Order: sequence, then C-alpha cells, then structure tokens
Amino acid sequence: MPVNSWPAGYGRRVLARVDSTNAEAARIAPSLQGPEWILGLHQTDARGRRGRAWANPQGNFAATLVMPVGGAPELVALRSFVAALALFDATVAVTGRAEGFALKWPNDVLLNGGKLAGILLESASASGRIDHVAIGFGVNLRSAPAPDSLEAGAVRPVSLLSETGTDVAPEAFLDLLAPAFARHEAQLVTYGFAPVRAAWLDQAARLGEAITARTAREEIAGKFETVDAAGNLVLSTPRGRVTLSAADVFF
Repeated sequence: MPVNSWPAGYGRRVLARVDSTNAEAARIAPSLQGPEWILGLHQTDARGRRGRAWANPQGNFAATLVMPVGGAPELVALRSFVAALALFDATVAVTGRAEGFALKWPNDVLLNGGKLAGILLESASASGRIDHVAIGFGVNLRSAPAPDSLEAGAVRPVSLLSETGTDVAPEAFLDLLAPAFARHEAQLVTYGFAPVRAAWLDQAARLGEAITARTAREEIAGKFETVDAAGNLVLSTPRGRVTLSAADVFF
C-alpha cells in the first residue's frame, strides 16, 4: 500500500459539527460491517481519559476510528500502541522530521517534551466479548490549551504549528494517519504484539529514567524499565519490580 493511499476497507466520514467523535462512533457502531473513520471539524462535548474535558479549538484534529473486533479485552487494549505508532508516523510524515517526537505510556504523543496528542479507547461488549472498539485521536495541530487548564504535574501542551511551523488541515492529517494505522494494525493481526511493542519502545519517552505513576490508590516512583508483553508499564522501584496495567505517568 503506498504511504499516502487511503486504506482499503476503511470508511471515511467528515462531520462539520458533532458532540464528540467517540459518541458518534457509539451511535453508528451497531450498523457497521467494517472499520470507519469519523473526523469532527468542530466538537461541542470533547472529552479525554476518565471523562476529562478535552480542549479542541478550531483547526485541531479530533477523530475516532470505530472497528468491529473480537477477542479478549486485553487484546483489544493493545490497539492503543497501534494508534500511538500511527500518530508518530503521521506527524513525522507531515513535518519531514522524527527528532523531538516521543511516545508516552499509556497513550500520549510528545513533541519537544510537551503533549501534542492523546488517545482514548472505548469499547462496547456483548456476551462477555467486545464487539466494537472506538479509538479517539486528539492532536493539537494549530493550537494548544492553556497550561492552567490542566491538572497539577501534567505535561505542558504544545501544538504542531508552534513547535515545528507545520500547518496542516485536519482532513489532510487524516489522510496520513489512516494508512499509518492500517499498516500497524495489519502487523498486530499478522504477527502479534511483539513487533508493535518493539517499535513503540524504540520511540518511548523516558525509557530507563525515573518517572512517577499515579493510580487510583497510590503514587509509585521508579525507573521506567519496559512495557511487557501485555502492554503493562514495568517500573523498577526500591520495593522491587512493579507492573501496572493502568496509571497516569508524570515526569
């Protein structure tokens, strides 16, 4: 598949206005026969992880890929790594540079140490199995939210335009992101998580360095050792190795 060609079998719809692309994905998922990209040019109720508000000024990128899937939840969750690699590839393609970009566990893309993009996975299940997964992508293409709108300790937000001088329209960015995702998704389906994990670790932010992971119950400081075969964060701490399936990471 040529790098910039739209991937076969993936639908594409562009909405001038929508409450949120993930909400739209939930509405259309039952009628889908294949994966569908939804790009929202203006969102009225955008949100991020754990229900947090997500600032989405005009000109930024907000899209969701909704996919019919099967399998256990832990396998579906590995799509966050596929999504992160796709975002990395798309940003490199549009800027012509790889330096400065890095991937932050579990689902952020950094540029020059600031947060450029975030990923949100939501799923719908029936009979104990996940039927559809919605992968939401938010990218600060032209502007970034004010730092004082974020929680304490969060990575400062940046935009692609301010950091690189690259100005790209959301529709054009989608045309780079969709084929990048399809390539990494095909790799996951064909070869399993190992090559996706290796590619993600090659671009991981703060690997081998001290970080802090905050869960709902505690805060754990340690060295970022790796991401394991299940996608969990592995920290080396004074109390030994700690493996986390969900947490917010702070530098």
